[in-house]
Amino acid sequence: MTIKNIKYLGMVMLFVIGTKGLSQNTKIKKQTKPNVVLIYLDDSGYGDYEYNGNPTIKTPNITKLKQSGVNFTQFYVTSPACSASRYSLLTGRYPGRSGLGSWVIGPSAAKHIHEKELTLAEGLKSVGYKTGIFGKWHLGSPNEKNQLSQQTLPLAHGFDEWIGTNVSHDYGNAMLLKSDPKGVHPIPGYDLIAQDLPSNIVASESLTGLCTKAAIDFIKRNKTHPFFAYIPFNMPHLGLFVSKKFKGKSRNGTLGDVMEELDSAIGEIRNTLEEVGVSENTIVIFSSDNGPWIVFNDKSDTKYGDTRLQVGYATPFRDGKGSTWEGGHRVAGIVSWPKSIKGNRNEQTPISTLDIVPTLFAITGVELPKDRTIDGRDIRAILMPDTFKSDLDDFTFFYAYSDNKPSAIRKDSWKLHVRIGSQTKNNYGYTASRKTPLLFQVEKDLGERVDVSEEEQEKVSELLTDLESFENQMKKEGTFWEVK
Repeated sequence: MTIKNIKYLGMVMLFVIGTKGLSQNTKIKKQTKPNVVLIYLDDSGYGDYEYNGNPTIKTPNITKLKQSGVNFTQFYVTSPACSASRYSLLTGRYPGRSGLGSWVIGPSAAKHIHEKELTLAEGLKSVGYKTGIFGKWHLGSPNEKNQLSQQTLPLAHGFDEWIGTNVSHDYGNAMLLKSDPKGVHPIPGYDLIAQDLPSNIVASESLTGLCTKAAIDFIKRNKTHPFFAYIPFNMPHLGLFVSKKFKGKSRNGTLGDVMEELDSAIGEIRNTLEEVGVSENTIVIFSSDNGPWIVFNDKSDTKYGDTRLQVGYATPFRDGKGSTWEGGHRVAGIVSWPKSIKGNRNEQTPISTLDIVPTLFAITGVELPKDRTIDGRDIRAILMPDTFKSDLDDFTFFYAYSDNKPSAIRKDSWKLHVRIGSQTKNNYGYTASRKTPLLFQVEKDLGERVDVSEEEQEKVSELLTDLESFENQMKKEGTFWEVK
């Protein structure tokens, strides 16, 4: 071999090595974005967990998740019911901006989350994330009223794949679906696994395990890519269904069995993150869509059977699901990211699900849209105070009721009710209106027992002004469903 050939060979080898190195570096760069796992239970109360003091429900894996991250003791959802809560979680916007008009979208509703909304999945997908949903959607269903619209289901809103129910599993015509490029039911891109779920006991009992297995498979397939796994479990929404493995395992009866199966599922998911080597750089967020469905906690004859001992606990807050009292909006909230967030912290600063989208977008490099209001805040300064300086405004939060319009406002530690919303129809001896609002100091008065509106007229006036300003702004901006 001549010297010239040796030099040429050397140059080729250097090029190959350099290209390989560049490829590896590029791969490493791609993998620096954190994975995101968002776990959302259904109708689970603040007091349903071992770490929050429940004495007869074992949730050790949720406790471990709490120990690995930040436990928010004042964590809020925007609505005390399903669809509206999920809309806010995925968009960072209050339910009143959705144009849906109601807090729940049934399977025959014409509307759905609008195609112009930017979801968390769409934002993350735009910067290279693989996206999947494993559980309940409840933000639209294809039907005759919307001409079987493709915009009704998850694939139209940033998700690459899905397995789960279109609505809550207690609807008589609820469907268990999965995405499938060759599928045609109920619309192209989907396949029907099971229908009429409440009467299909086998399918209903499989929901938690089925969604867990699918989420785990998704994580394993995408371990070399940044991924977003949204896992909105169906339980513990009534009726309660649990697999045979967990029946009779809890001291707390069927509710306890269901919660302990969910806890085990969360443990399996976290173990998978560990096994595939991505646990350190995965953000895990855990919460529930609203509080427990307490309207059923004193009924022995319902379509769900005897539900008196099947409803969770909003303790120590008043009321529950379907209520603008604290028990409807205040739920468990945990954020873990071992690589960047110092764990084993109880954080008393109030936050809400509205803050999830802006914060994750800031972390992952997604630009927030400027043509609409994003109501949430970037809370990196709360999660990582050693890295980010806090310049957050005081916490201001609006509690939406069944029409997706606000019934109450919280600012700092003060909460003002202008109407009382509760499915129980129990006003607990109070009345509230714009002229005679209720005012509580909810950090001292967790159960909203002592109305101090007479003593704090200045604060009442301030909060009423803030509420009216918010309503006016929301009305002026309108929704994507309105013709502009």
